[in-house]
Amino acid sequence: MKTEVTVKSPKPAKKRDAFSEDWPLPNPVIGYFAKALAIADMEMRKLRHDPSSLFVRAVQPALWLLVFGQVFAKIRAIPTGNVNYIDFLAPGILAQSMLFVSIFYGISIISERDHGVLFKFLAAPVPRSAIVLGKALAAGCRALAQMVIIYALALTQHVDMRWDLPALVGVVAFVFLGAGLFATLSLIIACIVKTRERFMGMGQLMTMPLFFASNAIYPISIMPGWLQVVAHINPLSYEVDGLRTLMIAGGHSVFDIPTDFAVLSAIFVMLIAIGGRMYPRIAY
Repeated sequence: MKTEVTVKSPKPAKKRDAFSEDWPLPNPVIGYFAKALAIADMEMRKLRHDPSSLFVRAVQPALWLLVFGQVFAKIRAIPTGNVNYIDFLAPGILAQSMLFVSIFYGISIISERDHGVLFKFLAAPVPRSAIVLGKALAAGCRALAQMVIIYALALTQHVDMRWDLPALVGVVAFVFLGAGLFATLSLIIACIVKTRERFMGMGQLMTMPLFFASNAIYPISIMPGWLQVVAHINPLSYEVDGLRTLMIAGGHSVFDIPTDFAVLSAIFVMLIAIGGRMYPRIAY
């Protein structure tokens, strides 16, 4: 009598990713950043599907640099020391472009709530602050694309730029940090206002004061006294100061690079913590 032997096919291996609860990571810190990077990767896929927004957003900085910069360079209305005004302006326009890309980033979580994606994030075993950090990192990647565009425009205007590796790495770090900071601020605002209409109004209300109350297009030293106080508490001033020192040959820092980086980092960490606590509120 023959005995039939049943051979069971092996079960397919379970796909593991940074969100899997049964995938032990070396330590909690690595696990935290792995989950943040997974969120950033999801955000970057949206950009790969529709990269046209990057080119649309390049129009405004091009107008500032090619039109506004050329006019004010000719009339010599703004004292910039030994630095040509176009050279002085280029880092400010990079900071402006980074700000405008990031400050409306919060509308993405309103869209995620409306499409039901937000509730999947809230159900996932991911710290809320890691979700916010991941979105901030994605905003930094978007800002890097703007950086490439601004550098190309600056070359057409014969801006005397620094090309040494430490300076380029420093510019990338400041762009990432600044974009993440303002994107996180944008997410916090979205958690408060909760609707597209209110958010767009708040975004428009914030961008111009942040830009004009900074050293992006004129030195802090020529501002009225009260505006100098505002400029010193405006994080965009520290962003521009770091970029101007690292991006332009002959550029000098008003606050010094370590201070710029420390101020931006402290604000960024604080906003990540606040954003992580407020993120679930957008759902209600």
